[in-house]
Amino acid sequence: QVQLVESGGGLVQAGGSLRLSCAASGRIFRINAMGWYRQAPGKQRELVATITSGGSTDYAESVKARFTISRDNAKNTVYLQMNSLKPEDTAVYYCNADVTPIAATRANYWGQGTQVTVSS
Repeated sequence: QVQLVESGGGLVQAGGSLRLSCAASGRIFRINAMGWYRQAPGKQRELVATITSGGSTDYAESVKARFTISRDNAKNTVYLQMNSLKPEDTAVYYCNADVTPIAATRANYWGQGTQVTVSS
């Protein structure tokens, strides 16, 4: 079993910053790509940012130059530093990881989500 636990969400004013963390635990052999997605009320879940095991990153156009994704492979943790937050960034943010567990098939895992609310 593999678990992803997010933390760091909350309420912030427009222009402020938040840092999300997501720690993976369990019978992990290797973590491949990791990423953050978000889902606003009434909208589909959308990609925010991804990072490969080698550190290559990709971002949604709407967050480029404001958000930074990073990871600590020794801690099996991925981070999302969010700066210059806007009300339209309000959503539930989900961590995602492509994991090869020990003695099990490679699979995609999701965290439980953390709420980010940006007030105007």
